[in-house]
Amino acid sequence: MDFREQLKSHTVMGGGGLKLYIEETGNPHGIPLLFIHGFNQCRLAWTKQTHSDLARDFRIITMDNRGHGLSEKPSDAYSDSKLWADDIRAAIEELYLDNPVLIGWSYAGIIIFDYLRCYGEEKIRGVNLVGARSRIGTPEAIEETGKEYLTLRSQLFSNDITESIAALDRFIKLCIYHELRPEDLYFFLGFNAIVPPYVRQGLMNRSIANDDLLPILKKPFLVTHGVQDQIILLRHAQYNASKLANVKTSFYEEAGHNPFWENSERFNRELRDFVNSL
Repeated sequence: MDFREQLKSHTVMGGGGLKLYIEETGNPHGIPLLFIHGFNQCRLAWTKQTHSDLARDFRIITMDNRGHGLSEKPSDAYSDSKLWADDIRAAIEELYLDNPVLIGWSYAGIIIFDYLRCYGEEKIRGVNLVGARSRIGTPEAIEETGKEYLTLRSQLFSNDITESIAALDRFIKLCIYHELRPEDLYFFLGFNAIVPPYVRQGLMNRSIANDDLLPILKKPFLVTHGVQDQIILLRHAQYNASKLANVKTSFYEEAGHNPFWENSERFNRELRDFVNSL
C-alpha cells in the first residue's frame, strides 16, 4: 500500500474555539510527526516530506496555523501565547497523537515553545527546530534576523496588493539559497498571498524571549539550520543549541531558510534517524 495516497483532512478546535485545518497521511501505525509551518506559510510547505518515504513508516500530520492556509483568520487572535499553545494541544489530543515528534519551521519555534511553556514535555517525544526562532521582538532577536528581511516587514504589512505581492516575491526568494524554479516560486507565492496582512502584523507584534525555558527542557532536540539563512541567521540556531540540554545540530552549508526543501533527501534522512533514536 502506498500510504502517501491515504490523505485525511481534519478540523479541530484550537485556542479560543478557532477552527484549524489539518491533514494526515502516512502510516497510521507509525510514530506521529506533527509538522508546524512558519510565518505566512501553510501545510503545503512540507510537500517534500509528505510525498516521501517518511510516509511509509510514520504518521504524518501537517497543520495550517491560525490565520494561515485553510484555518480561520480572525482579525485579533495572535498575541496570546496560551492560544497558540492550545492549538498544538488540540492537534495532539483531538487526533490522538501518541507522543508525537514536533517539527517546527521558523516562527513555529515560537509556537512550540508556547506549547512547552504552557503544557510541558510529557506528551511529546522530541523536537526538530528547523530554521526556527526561540525569541522574537527583543533586541537580540532583531540582531539575529537578516537585514534585508527586516526592511521588507512594512511592505508585508501593506494592504496595497501590488506592494504586498512584490514583498512576498522578495521574501520567498530570500528564503532560498539557490534560485527557485518558476513553478516552485509560484507554488510558494500562492499560499503566502492568502495570508491577510493583519495576520502577518499580529505575528510580528509579539515580544517573547524564552531564555528561561530552553535550559530546563529535557526532551531531545535536533536543531537544523541553513548556513546561508538570510531570514533567521545561523547564530540564532547556535544560541538555541547552546541553551538546550539534550541537543544535536545539523547545519547545511548549501541551504538557506528552507533546508527541508532545498535538500529534502538529507533532511528526511536526518529526521528519520532522529525519530528512530528517541
